Amino acid sequence: MGAASTQLTVVAPAKINLHLEVLGLRPDGFHELAMVMQSLDLADLLRIRPHADGAVELRCDHADLSVGNDNLILRAARVLRDWAARQGFAQLPGAVLELDKRIPIGAGLAGGSSDAAATLIGLRHFWQLPCDDAELHQLASGLGSDVPFCLEGGTRLCFGRGERLEAPEGVLEPPGFGVLLIKHPEVQVSTPWAYGRCREHRGDFYLSSESDFEQRRQALRQGALLAALRAERPLPPLRNDLQAVVEPEVACVATGLRLLRSADGVLGAAMSGSGPSLFALFATPAAAAAALDQVGEAVAAAGFEAWCCRCEASGGRLLPHGGQAEGVSE
Repeated sequence: MGAASTQLTVVAPAKINLHLEVLGLRPDGFHELAMVMQSLDLADLLRIRPHADGAVELRCDHADLSVGNDNLILRAARVLRDWAARQGFAQLPGAVLELDKRIPIGAGLAGGSSDAAATLIGLRHFWQLPCDDAELHQLASGLGSDVPFCLEGGTRLCFGRGERLEAPEGVLEPPGFGVLLIKHPEVQVSTPWAYGRCREHRGDFYLSSESDFEQRRQALRQGALLAALRAERPLPPLRNDLQAVVEPEVACVATGLRLLRSADGVLGAAMSGSGPSLFALFATPAAAAAALDQVGEAVAAAGFEAWCCRCEASGGRLLPHGGQAEGVSE
Protein backbone atom coordinates (compact mmCIF):
# COMPACT_ATOMS: atom_id res chain seq x y z
CA MET A 1 0.00 0.00 0.00
CA GLY A 2 1.52 3.33 -1.03
CA ALA A 3 1.55 6.68 0.70
CA ALA A 4 -1.21 9.14 -0.20
CA SER A 5 1.04 12.06 -1.08
CA THR A 6 4.52 13.45 -0.54
CA GLN A 7 3.41 15.46 2.50
CA LEU A 8 0.32 15.93 4.66
CA THR A 9 -0.37 18.55 7.32
CA VAL A 10 -2.83 18.00 10.16
CA VAL A 11 -4.13 20.71 12.50
CA ALA A 12 -4.30 19.62 16.18
CA PRO A 13 -6.40 22.14 18.18
CA ALA A 14 -6.22 22.78 21.90
CA LYS A 15 -9.31 22.45 24.08
CA ILE A 16 -10.72 24.11 27.15
CA ASN A 17 -13.26 22.79 29.63
CA LEU A 18 -16.32 25.01 29.81
CA HIS A 19 -17.59 22.62 32.50
CA LEU A 20 -15.83 19.87 34.46
CA GLU A 21 -17.83 18.00 37.07
CA VAL A 22 -16.38 15.03 38.96
CA LEU A 23 -19.30 12.71 39.67
CA GLY A 24 -17.60 9.78 41.38
CA LEU A 25 -15.37 6.77 40.91
CA ARG A 26 -15.88 4.08 38.28
CA PRO A 27 -15.21 0.36 38.80
CA ASP A 28 -12.09 0.69 36.60
CA GLY A 29 -10.60 3.26 39.00
CA PHE A 30 -11.11 6.26 36.71
CA HIS A 31 -13.32 9.16 37.73
CA GLU A 32 -16.77 9.46 36.19
CA LEU A 33 -17.01 12.92 34.62
CA ALA A 34 -19.59 15.23 33.12
CA MET A 35 -17.94 17.89 30.96
CA VAL A 36 -18.42 20.39 28.19
CA MET A 37 -15.30 20.72 26.06
CA GLN A 38 -14.56 23.33 23.43
CA SER A 39 -11.90 23.35 20.70
CA LEU A 40 -9.79 26.48 20.15
CA ASP A 41 -7.86 27.82 17.20
CA LEU A 42 -4.63 27.56 19.20
CA ALA A 43 -3.21 24.46 17.53
CA ASP A 44 -0.15 22.32 16.90
CA LEU A 45 0.68 21.36 13.32
CA LEU A 46 1.74 17.82 12.44
CA ARG A 47 3.43 17.29 9.08
CA ILE A 48 3.75 13.78 7.67
CA ARG A 49 6.08 12.81 4.81
CA PRO A 50 7.61 9.57 3.54
CA HIS A 51 10.54 7.96 5.34
CA ALA A 52 12.87 5.96 3.10
CA ASP A 53 13.65 3.08 5.48
CA GLY A 54 10.08 2.16 6.49
CA ALA A 55 10.34 3.46 10.07
CA VAL A 56 8.09 5.99 11.79
CA GLU A 57 10.22 8.83 13.16
CA LEU A 58 9.12 11.82 15.25
CA ARG A 59 10.80 15.21 15.14
CA CYS A 60 9.76 18.32 17.08
CA ASP A 61 10.78 21.96 17.20
CA HIS A 62 10.35 22.01 21.02
CA ALA A 63 13.40 20.72 22.88
CA ASP A 64 11.46 19.93 26.07
CA LEU A 65 9.22 17.40 24.36
CA SER A 66 10.32 13.77 24.20
CA VAL A 67 10.44 12.30 20.69
CA GLY A 68 10.91 8.76 22.05
CA ASN A 69 8.47 5.87 22.21
CA ASP A 70 6.72 7.38 25.25
CA ASN A 71 5.33 10.22 23.12
CA LEU A 72 1.62 9.85 22.38
CA ILE A 73 2.26 10.55 18.69
CA LEU A 74 4.41 7.44 18.32
CA ARG A 75 2.04 5.44 20.50
CA ALA A 76 -0.81 6.44 18.19
CA ALA A 77 1.25 5.46 15.14
CA ARG A 78 1.94 2.02 16.67
CA VAL A 79 -1.73 1.50 17.53
CA LEU A 80 -2.81 2.31 13.98
CA ARG A 81 -0.04 0.18 12.47
CA ASP A 82 -1.09 -2.74 14.69
CA TRP A 83 -4.70 -2.29 13.52
CA ALA A 84 -3.49 -2.30 9.91
CA ALA A 85 -1.50 -5.50 10.49
CA ARG A 86 -4.60 -7.23 11.89
CA GLN A 87 -6.44 -6.26 8.70
CA GLY A 88 -3.68 -7.71 6.54
CA PHE A 89 -1.79 -4.51 5.68
CA ALA A 90 1.66 -5.68 6.73
CA GLN A 91 3.89 -3.50 4.55
CA LEU A 92 3.21 0.16 5.24
CA PRO A 93 5.50 2.98 4.08
CA GLY A 94 7.71 4.70 6.62
CA ALA A 95 6.82 8.20 7.78
CA VAL A 96 8.57 11.20 9.26
CA LEU A 97 6.26 13.07 11.66
CA GLU A 98 7.30 16.68 12.24
CA LEU A 99 5.51 18.49 15.06
CA ASP A 100 5.27 22.27 15.14
CA LYS A 101 4.45 22.69 18.84
CA ARG A 102 2.29 25.73 19.61
CA ILE A 103 0.10 24.45 22.47
CA PRO A 104 1.95 24.77 25.79
CA ILE A 105 3.08 21.49 27.33
CA GLY A 106 1.47 20.15 30.53
CA ALA A 107 -1.18 22.84 30.46
CA GLY A 108 -4.56 21.09 30.74
CA LEU A 109 -5.25 21.96 27.08
CA ALA A 110 -5.03 18.38 25.70
CA GLY A 111 -2.01 19.19 23.53
CA GLY A 112 -0.63 15.66 23.66
CA SER A 113 -4.06 14.12 23.14
CA SER A 114 -4.72 16.39 20.17
CA ASP A 115 -1.36 15.43 18.65
CA ALA A 116 -2.30 11.75 19.03
CA ALA A 117 -5.66 12.37 17.35
CA ALA A 118 -3.91 14.24 14.53
CA THR A 119 -1.57 11.26 14.09
CA LEU A 120 -4.51 8.86 13.70
CA ILE A 121 -6.20 11.20 11.21
CA GLY A 122 -3.03 11.88 9.25
CA LEU A 123 -1.61 8.36 9.07
CA ARG A 124 -5.00 6.84 8.17
CA HIS A 125 -4.95 9.10 5.11
CA PHE A 126 -1.20 8.77 4.48
CA TRP A 127 -1.37 4.96 4.57
CA GLN A 128 -4.77 4.91 2.79
CA LEU A 129 -6.28 2.63 5.42
CA PRO A 130 -9.98 1.59 5.40
CA CYS A 131 -10.36 2.43 9.10
CA ASP A 132 -13.76 4.06 9.56
CA ASP A 133 -14.51 6.80 12.08
CA ALA A 134 -16.01 4.41 14.64
CA GLU A 135 -12.89 2.22 14.56
CA LEU A 136 -10.65 5.27 14.78
CA HIS A 137 -12.63 6.48 17.81
CA GLN A 138 -12.11 3.09 19.47
CA LEU A 139 -8.36 3.28 18.88
CA ALA A 140 -8.35 6.84 20.23
CA SER A 141 -10.17 5.80 23.41
CA GLY A 142 -7.40 3.33 24.20
CA LEU A 143 -4.78 6.07 23.92
CA GLY A 144 -6.29 8.50 26.42
CA SER A 145 -9.51 9.97 27.74
CA ASP A 146 -9.28 13.23 25.74
CA VAL A 147 -8.17 11.70 22.42
CA PRO A 148 -11.69 10.86 21.16
CA PHE A 149 -12.81 14.45 21.75
CA CYS A 150 -9.73 15.74 19.95
CA LEU A 151 -10.70 13.63 16.93
CA GLU A 152 -14.18 15.16 16.79
CA GLY A 153 -13.75 18.53 18.48
CA GLY A 154 -16.09 21.49 18.39
CA THR A 155 -18.48 21.87 21.33
CA ARG A 156 -19.22 18.52 22.94
CA LEU A 157 -20.68 17.00 26.06
CA CYS A 158 -18.14 14.45 27.31
CA PHE A 159 -19.11 11.69 29.75
CA GLY A 160 -17.57 8.54 31.21
CA ARG A 161 -13.88 9.28 31.64
CA GLY A 162 -14.27 11.76 28.77
CA GLU A 163 -14.48 9.38 25.84
CA ARG A 164 -18.29 9.33 25.48
CA LEU A 165 -19.22 12.29 23.28
CA GLU A 166 -22.55 13.96 22.57
CA ALA A 167 -23.29 16.94 20.35
CA PRO A 168 -25.38 19.33 22.47
CA GLU A 169 -28.79 19.93 20.97
CA GLY A 170 -29.48 23.37 19.54
CA VAL A 171 -25.96 24.72 20.00
CA LEU A 172 -24.50 26.46 16.98
CA GLU A 173 -20.83 25.74 16.42
CA PRO A 174 -18.55 27.38 17.02
CA PRO A 175 -19.66 29.72 19.82
CA GLY A 176 -18.76 33.31 19.08
CA PHE A 177 -16.82 33.85 22.31
CA GLY A 178 -13.44 35.46 22.39
CA VAL A 179 -11.10 33.52 24.68
CA LEU A 180 -8.22 35.03 26.62
CA LEU A 181 -5.96 32.14 27.61
CA ILE A 182 -3.01 32.39 30.00
CA LYS A 183 -0.46 29.88 31.30
CA HIS A 184 2.65 30.23 33.48
CA PRO A 185 5.45 28.51 31.53
CA GLU A 186 7.27 27.31 34.65
CA VAL A 187 4.27 25.69 36.32
CA GLN A 188 2.70 22.31 35.60
CA VAL A 189 0.02 20.45 37.53
CA SER A 190 0.02 16.66 37.66
CA THR A 191 -3.36 15.32 36.55
CA PRO A 192 -3.18 12.28 38.93
CA TRP A 193 -2.30 14.65 41.80
CA ALA A 194 -5.26 16.92 41.01
CA TYR A 195 -7.70 14.01 40.90
CA GLY A 196 -6.18 12.58 44.07
CA ARG A 197 -6.70 15.87 45.89
CA CYS A 198 -10.24 16.03 44.55
CA ARG A 199 -10.94 12.59 45.99
CA GLU A 200 -9.43 13.60 49.35
CA HIS A 201 -11.44 16.82 49.62
CA ARG A 202 -14.66 15.89 47.81
CA GLY A 203 -14.83 12.10 48.01
CA ASP A 204 -17.57 12.16 50.67
CA PHE A 205 -19.84 13.77 48.07
CA TYR A 206 -19.08 11.34 45.23
CA LEU A 207 -22.03 9.60 43.61
CA SER A 208 -21.84 5.85 43.15
CA SER A 209 -24.75 4.59 41.04
CA GLU A 210 -25.29 4.80 37.29
CA SER A 211 -28.75 6.28 37.90
CA ASP A 212 -27.21 9.11 39.93
CA PHE A 213 -24.57 9.66 37.24
CA GLU A 214 -27.26 9.86 34.56
CA GLN A 215 -29.25 12.33 36.61
CA ARG A 216 -26.24 14.68 36.68
CA ARG A 217 -25.66 14.19 32.95
CA GLN A 218 -29.25 15.13 32.26
CA ALA A 219 -28.96 18.17 34.52
CA LEU A 220 -25.98 19.32 32.44
CA ARG A 221 -27.82 18.70 29.15
CA GLN A 222 -30.73 20.83 30.36
CA GLY A 223 -28.78 23.33 32.45
CA ALA A 224 -27.87 26.99 32.27
CA LEU A 225 -24.55 26.54 30.45
CA LEU A 226 -26.11 24.78 27.45
CA ALA A 227 -28.92 27.35 27.46
CA ALA A 228 -26.31 30.10 27.30
CA LEU A 229 -24.57 28.35 24.40
CA ARG A 230 -27.95 28.35 22.63
CA ALA A 231 -28.03 32.15 23.25
CA GLU A 232 -31.12 31.75 25.44
CA ARG A 233 -29.69 33.34 28.60
CA PRO A 234 -26.50 34.87 30.07
CA LEU A 235 -23.50 32.66 30.78
CA PRO A 236 -23.66 31.14 34.29
CA PRO A 237 -20.58 30.82 36.55
CA LEU A 238 -18.20 28.26 35.04
CA ARG A 239 -17.61 25.07 37.03
CA ASN A 240 -14.42 23.04 37.30
CA ASP A 241 -14.31 20.72 40.31
CA LEU A 242 -10.54 20.29 39.93
CA GLN A 243 -10.08 24.06 40.12
CA ALA A 244 -11.72 23.99 43.53
CA VAL A 245 -8.81 21.90 44.88
CA VAL A 246 -5.97 23.24 42.69
CA GLU A 247 -6.58 26.98 43.14
CA PRO A 248 -5.94 27.03 46.92
CA GLU A 249 -2.64 25.12 46.51
CA VAL A 250 -1.13 26.53 43.29
CA ALA A 251 -0.49 30.23 43.75
CA CYS A 252 -0.27 31.14 40.08
CA VAL A 253 -3.74 29.70 39.46
CA ALA A 254 -5.26 31.97 42.08
CA THR A 255 -3.26 34.95 40.78
CA GLY A 256 -4.15 34.32 37.15
CA LEU A 257 -7.86 33.93 37.85
CA ARG A 258 -7.85 37.18 39.80
CA LEU A 259 -6.21 38.98 36.86
CA LEU A 260 -8.65 37.52 34.32
CA ARG A 261 -11.67 38.40 36.44
CA SER A 262 -10.47 42.01 36.68
CA ALA A 263 -10.76 42.53 32.91
CA ASP A 264 -13.62 44.60 31.53
CA GLY A 265 -16.34 42.60 29.83
CA VAL A 266 -15.38 39.19 31.21
CA LEU A 267 -18.29 36.74 31.08
CA GLY A 268 -16.61 34.00 33.08
CA ALA A 269 -13.17 32.68 33.99
CA ALA A 270 -11.97 29.21 34.94
CA MET A 271 -9.12 26.70 34.88
CA SER A 272 -9.00 24.22 32.00
CA GLY A 273 -8.79 20.54 32.89
CA SER A 274 -6.39 19.90 35.75
CA GLY A 275 -4.60 23.17 34.98
CA PRO A 276 -2.64 25.24 35.25
CA SER A 277 -3.95 26.98 32.08
CA LEU A 278 -6.66 29.54 32.74
CA PHE A 279 -9.11 31.22 30.43
CA ALA A 280 -11.68 33.99 30.35
CA LEU A 281 -14.62 34.23 27.96
CA PHE A 282 -15.73 37.46 26.31
CA ALA A 283 -18.65 38.29 24.05
CA THR A 284 -16.44 38.60 20.96
CA PRO A 285 -12.81 38.01 19.93
CA ALA A 286 -12.40 41.80 19.74
CA ALA A 287 -13.49 42.09 23.38
CA ALA A 288 -10.91 39.45 24.38
CA ALA A 289 -8.19 41.38 22.52
CA ALA A 290 -9.24 44.59 24.30
CA ALA A 291 -9.09 42.78 27.64
CA LEU A 292 -5.55 41.60 26.88
CA ASP A 293 -4.60 45.20 26.13
CA GLN A 294 -6.07 46.16 29.51
CA VAL A 295 -4.51 43.46 31.71
CA GLY A 296 -1.61 42.31 29.53
CA GLU A 297 1.06 44.22 31.42
CA ALA A 298 -0.05 42.77 34.76
CA VAL A 299 -0.37 39.29 33.23
CA ALA A 300 3.18 39.47 31.86
CA ALA A 301 4.53 40.90 35.13
CA ALA A 302 3.08 37.88 36.95
CA GLY A 303 5.02 35.59 34.58
CA PHE A 304 2.17 34.39 32.34
CA GLU A 305 2.14 33.84 28.62
CA ALA A 306 -1.12 34.87 26.93
CA TRP A 307 -3.08 34.06 23.77
CA CYS A 308 -6.27 35.49 22.30
CA CYS A 309 -8.23 32.63 20.74
CA ARG A 310 -11.45 31.84 18.93
CA CYS A 311 -13.63 28.78 19.33
CA GLU A 312 -13.35 26.10 16.64
CA ALA A 313 -16.10 23.92 15.20
CA SER A 314 -13.93 20.81 14.72
CA GLY A 315 -11.03 18.85 16.14
CA GLY A 316 -8.06 17.48 14.22
CA ARG A 317 -8.29 18.03 10.47
CA LEU A 318 -6.24 17.61 7.35
CA LEU A 319 -5.19 20.75 5.55
CA PRO A 320 -5.58 20.85 1.78
CA HIS A 321 -2.34 19.89 0.03
CA GLY A 322 -0.07 22.93 0.20
CA GLY A 323 -2.66 24.84 2.22
CA GLN A 324 -2.07 27.13 5.15
CA ALA A 325 -3.62 26.84 8.60
CA GLU A 326 -5.84 29.86 8.30
CA GLY A 327 -7.28 31.11 11.56
CA VAL A 328 -4.89 29.06 13.67
CA SER A 329 -3.38 31.09 16.50
CA GLU A 330 0.37 31.12 16.99
